[in-house]
Amino acid sequence: MNLIQKNPKTCEIRVQSSNDQATVYVYDVIDDVWGIDAESFVREINALNVSTLHVRINSPGGDVFTARAMQTALSQHPAAVIAHIDGLAASAATFLAMAASKVNISEGAFFMIHKSWAYTVGNADELRTQASLMDIMDSNIANDYARRTGIDYQEVLRMMDDETWLSAGQTVDKGFADEVISTVADRHVDNKFFDLSAYRHPPDNYQPDHPAALRAHLERRLALIA
Repeated sequence: MNLIQKNPKTCEIRVQSSNDQATVYVYDVIDDVWGIDAESFVREINALNVSTLHVRINSPGGDVFTARAMQTALSQHPAAVIAHIDGLAASAATFLAMAASKVNISEGAFFMIHKSWAYTVGNADELRTQASLMDIMDSNIANDYARRTGIDYQEVLRMMDDETWLSAGQTVDKGFADEVISTVADRHVDNKFFDLSAYRHPPDNYQPDHPAALRAHLERRLALIA
């Protein structure tokens, strides 16, 4: 809830189609109420009769079940799905990348995995039930990452427990993405920054007031008019 409250919804799902390709932008929190919702996302992509579907991602994450529904729809779409991590794929947003046949990540972008969170109220039995459910969720998530990357399952769980933030190069090295793409080539992309204070240790140079982040942001803005 802290993540969602600090990053109120600012945009709707945006889809662009040209010839036999389409691009869908996931540039917000993922949530059925306060962000990009699964029903709208699935409806939009299921209406696309294309051979290649590009999914551009800049999201701090959100609801795990909403992201799972979106991931399933991408996995079942007949098009070749290519994910582009334009700025940030954190938490549940990484699920969308896992559904793609190829994952590109821009220079300066970040990829983050962690264990699931939940708010629970109840007696001891209810809390234990919730904890058991979260163990299953974490196991399913770790299996997805392990299959994608070839990293040992237990090592993936350790990375999730540590709340692991990866740079673009590290994301490729670990197998979560296939290629680092120069941001200069992405002239149509203008990323926004998110408030990541809900997480334990987001990278300092992601924050919008960091000199490196500010310069990268301004360079992207200039590229739009160049």
